[in-house]
Amino acid sequence: MRVAGIDCGTNSIRLLIAEVTDAGLVDVDRRMLVVRLGQGVDATGRLAPEALERTFAATREYAEAIRAARAERIRFVATSASRDAENAAEFRAGIADILGVEPEVISGEQEAALSFAGATAGLGAATDADLARPYLVVDVGGGSTEFVLGDVTDGAANVLASRSVDVGCVRMRERRLHSDPPTAEEIAAATADIDAAIDLAAEVVPLEKARTLIGVAGTVTTIAAISLGLETYDPDAIHGTRVPAKTVHQISARMLAATKDERAAIGVMHPGRVDVIGAGALVVDRIVRRLGDLDLIASEHDILDGIAASLAP
Repeated sequence: MRVAGIDCGTNSIRLLIAEVTDAGLVDVDRRMLVVRLGQGVDATGRLAPEALERTFAATREYAEAIRAARAERIRFVATSASRDAENAAEFRAGIADILGVEPEVISGEQEAALSFAGATAGLGAATDADLARPYLVVDVGGGSTEFVLGDVTDGAANVLASRSVDVGCVRMRERRLHSDPPTAEEIAAATADIDAAIDLAAEVVPLEKARTLIGVAGTVTTIAAISLGLETYDPDAIHGTRVPAKTVHQISARMLAATKDERAAIGVMHPGRVDVIGAGALVVDRIVRRLGDLDLIASEHDILDGIAASLAP
């Protein structure tokens, strides 16, 4: 059978259509569109009309792909932006009308569990290293970042502790990093916000117990692609890449010092990430520093894979 999972975040909306096999999921179609659903949410508390229309248009495209692939089960999961918005009901009604299923606006804790399951499912096959446990999976999104400490036993994800905090690449860019490139004062203000959020996560998640840091989502995979010196984005090359802490610090500093045109000229940079990569890289950088400069393992599998896997019989 075929299943279809959709992950609608603050910055992007992604689709995975997969074949369910005895060995696990096999990709049939994987897509990503930047729709910036969370545009202005941090300031206004509402989803902007143009952001809703971009998201609905992307969902119509995905609905056609799902019908063409004859997927039997569909799950649409929405995260940070739609949790925060006053007009989330308008969003939910629009998605249900287009797709025929009710979108699930999940909690940060649910998001964390799905991210951990997706991130750890295929990582062992992507690297020769025997990754030390427990793992800390960090999902840096547009509006929030999830911290999930856990292990894997007999192929099953075991979450020990998790917390979602309200810092992400879009939220930090809109809240603090207004100049191009951002000023030292703006970076200092964003850093203070991020460090405070990490402190909140640490109240629930014992970060000091982490032995391996696994990062997921576009900010992390873009950092990994830059570290590899890729000219074009290659998910197979990126998946399982180990980025030394020193390299994370260097790339973060480079993204924050670059102008928009300089960032756009980077071959692996998605156009929809150009204006937020500096903020996202700063979030990753502060996490790596907090963990005592653990290396960063990049995973191309994340919450989207967790959503699709949850549909398997």
